[in-house]
Amino acid sequence: MRVTLVLALLPALMVGCSDDLPTGEATTQTVSFHAVSGASAPRDTDALYREYCLRCHGADDEGGMSGSLIDDTWLYAKTDWERYAATAEGIADAGMPAFGGVLSKEEIGDLLEFIKEPDRVRALGKLSTPNDRPKRVVTRHYVLNVEPWGAGDLSIPWAIQFIDHNAALVTERPGGLRLIVDGWLHPDPIRDTPEVLHSGQGGLMDVAIDPDYADNGWVYLTYSHALNPKSRRSAAHTRVVRGRIVDHAWVDQEVLFQAPIKDYGMTRHHYGSRVVFDKEGMLYFCIGERGERTPAQDLASAKGKVHRIHPDGRVPSDNPFSDDPEALGTVYSYGHRNPQGMGFHPETGELWIVEHGPRGGDEVNIVHPGKNYGWPVITYGINYSGTIITHRMRAPGMEQPTYYWEPSIAVCGSEFVTGDEFPKWKNDYIATGLVSKEVRRLVNTEDRVMHDEVILEGYGRVRDVGFDSAGAMYVVTNDPDRVWRVTNKGPAQR
Repeated sequence: MRVTLVLALLPALMVGCSDDLPTGEATTQTVSFHAVSGASAPRDTDALYREYCLRCHGADDEGGMSGSLIDDTWLYAKTDWERYAATAEGIADAGMPAFGGVLSKEEIGDLLEFIKEPDRVRALGKLSTPNDRPKRVVTRHYVLNVEPWGAGDLSIPWAIQFIDHNAALVTERPGGLRLIVDGWLHPDPIRDTPEVLHSGQGGLMDVAIDPDYADNGWVYLTYSHALNPKSRRSAAHTRVVRGRIVDHAWVDQEVLFQAPIKDYGMTRHHYGSRVVFDKEGMLYFCIGERGERTPAQDLASAKGKVHRIHPDGRVPSDNPFSDDPEALGTVYSYGHRNPQGMGFHPETGELWIVEHGPRGGDEVNIVHPGKNYGWPVITYGINYSGTIITHRMRAPGMEQPTYYWEPSIAVCGSEFVTGDEFPKWKNDYIATGLVSKEVRRLVNTEDRVMHDEVILEGYGRVRDVGFDSAGAMYVVTNDPDRVWRVTNKGPAQR
């Protein structure tokens, strides 16, 4: 018998995010979704899951860009009925699209039955354990030696920043700032770091050090800041601060950038963000459009922008919109979706960024002052549900990406190769992939990417990459939560 659901009466629900699961026991209700759908024959659920679920939720208990669908940890959707409603209706604040317009009741029902069989879902992914991962990896030019660095427990590491030749700071998204020295992880996080809203994609994100760190000790952090830190439902936005680390404690904090209050919102995704310095010591940081799209084109909004400030937070007088009373003076470029990697080319001095597209269309952009990078007016991607965002890929006054990925890799941290460890890769741009679980080497010349090589894959969801002073590469992964040290073991024999 076909059962009719009155979806409008059900609350907005979020699927698959385990970051801020409420305490208490959830009510369990077991329902056959084939009773809901009326489906009488098996459908190609493998293909449905690959097309609509895999990129965000992954194929195993670790999840993807969002939480796993098979680990029994669902944020709001407690019952089978609620999970059906969440899938059909979506939840905008969490970035969960509505699939009711592109999937039939039968297809939604079959997907929800499919995820009740974890082994079938896991079979769609390339699973590996730490013991399965090869220690030696052959690339086009080098044999790489890959080994864990910083033995100990990390919790969703997000970024790495070396402060001298043998010591690095690592951020953890739940809020920890950790110190690793000579491969030894200090057992205690740095004390008194800012309180973060760890929900969805938010938390403690990037860490950077001042160009004159040896003299002034300034460390820079970005994080999701809640207007009301006592409430999990507080409006939030990306914030930039600096402070010093003295006796393993965070001191002397200064707020360098806080968005206008009107910019704060209830979404929990697309915060950005990275911090980098140019050769003149100016600070650049990026903020995503928080899932709201249109603010990326609004110069009065901090969302969907690359920003430029002095290291003490002052607005430079030569910023492209500093004299525009209708614009934020910090804005350097706009029309970005969710940049999560930034780096200055060591020779040209150009600012390169990588940013998440929607489904398809992850981009590499070379950022120029005052330029519009098009989101959401133009894009090479589509909605996660498969519907069209816009038919336009080009428009007057809007920049084209230097490079883009189709399908998306869920691009994240990036860095240019420096040091002497990999001389044939000098100045190549390294980009990381969360969903693809890859590290990619982009060979570039002027404003073009000439070659794209996967140099590492299967070590986890890659969040960031960094280099020490000698040029050894350090890869930050989630699931497993660790840092990998990558060194040159000699030329590849090809």
